[in-house]
Amino acid sequence: MNLRRDVFQAIADPTRRAILLLVASQSMTAGAIAANFDSARPTVSKHLHILTECELLEQEQQGREIYYHLNAQNMKEIADFIEPFRTMWDDRFNKLEAIMKQHQPKE
Repeated sequence: MNLRRDVFQAIADPTRRAILLLVASQSMTAGAIAANFDSARPTVSKHLHILTECELLEQEQQGREIYYHLNAQNMKEIADFIEPFRTMWDDRFNKLEAIMKQHQPKE
């Protein structure tokens, strides 16, 4: 049985989020990505495997090297899912700010 990992569990890990930030601007090899972390290379490879399995990263073979790059479409789907929650909290904080301003002592 092939279980697909949950994308939100994948991005919950700070190292995986850091990897996504690294490859957001340019494709990188596993070695180049691993060089940015104090973790052992197999640990970084495991993170890359999880991100690839969740289809947040894509692999591209160039000669003998495999380059990882962001799957922008799937990242957009995550952003689209999260957007209503962000909007809801922005609205709540704006209302709270307005209430706080009403109750500030007048100068």
